[in-house]
Amino acid sequence: MQKRKLGSTALDFAPLVLGGNVFGWTADEKTSFDILDRFIDGGLNAIDTADSYSTWVPGNSGGESETIIGKWMKSRGNRDKVVLITKVGSDMGQGKKDLSAAYIERAIEASLKRLQTDVVDLYFSHWPDPTVPYEETLGAYEKLLKKGKVCHVGASNLDAGQLADALKISRDKGLPRYEVLQPEYNLYDRSSYDGKLRDLCMKEGLGVITYFSLAKGFLSGKYRSEADLGKSARGGGVKSYLDARGMRILAALDAVSAKHSATQAEVALAWIIARPGVTAPIASATNAEQVNSLIKAASLQLTAADLEELDKASA
Repeated sequence: MQKRKLGSTALDFAPLVLGGNVFGWTADEKTSFDILDRFIDGGLNAIDTADSYSTWVPGNSGGESETIIGKWMKSRGNRDKVVLITKVGSDMGQGKKDLSAAYIERAIEASLKRLQTDVVDLYFSHWPDPTVPYEETLGAYEKLLKKGKVCHVGASNLDAGQLADALKISRDKGLPRYEVLQPEYNLYDRSSYDGKLRDLCMKEGLGVITYFSLAKGFLSGKYRSEADLGKSARGGGVKSYLDARGMRILAALDAVSAKHSATQAEVALAWIIARPGVTAPIASATNAEQVNSLIKAASLQLTAADLEELDKASA
């Protein structure tokens, strides 16, 4: 599997990242281990999670995904084969988003303990925290970098203005900068990244890892009407995509996937992989069979005509 360099970091990974949001939610521990095994065996190596996965599940308090990944790495003895990504700043019961220095210092220790490792390869600010200056957050990351507890830092969910401000603080104050951005981006949800934010990331040489890369599952093609929404636990989040533009995108995915004997999801991910300004999409799987599809997507080469057809449909 051909590796890509993640911006100006020292990290190289295959052009598809496994989403750990399902671990401890729609994938139990055994299933999660099967998924992780198949992913690594298939030549892929980057795994994305967060301390808050999966607080939204009744009975969960957060940390479930990190705990499962930690147990898996420990049992397989394969930490050196994994590019490990996690995040800080979500509400873990404190009642608010939090990127304060004191909170980050506590949160990284909790994540490292759950992950059963000494270091996180890429540590993300999960959400903006307007109550904390960038200088404080980046100063906290500087300490973690110097202690060797994280290798690189990134940010998720920043707009172009916020990212520009954070990068300016890094330059002006001599602090570490966000080297990677994690935005929402897919064939349907393009507006928040395409444009100023994408231009800034490319100008600054940032790595970009996209989330909701399959539009909450809509781009898999299995949701064609409201009657299909009950097909999975995530179906309720797909309803807003069932409009004329969504159907136009699905039609284009149907046409391109037929040409390549691929699934709609594989084509949707391959489109993101081919986009200038994107390093890799994140996609999750709830069984090992779905991982085979992710592996195929990572090596699927779309033609210029395919890309044009998909761009036109999603415009």
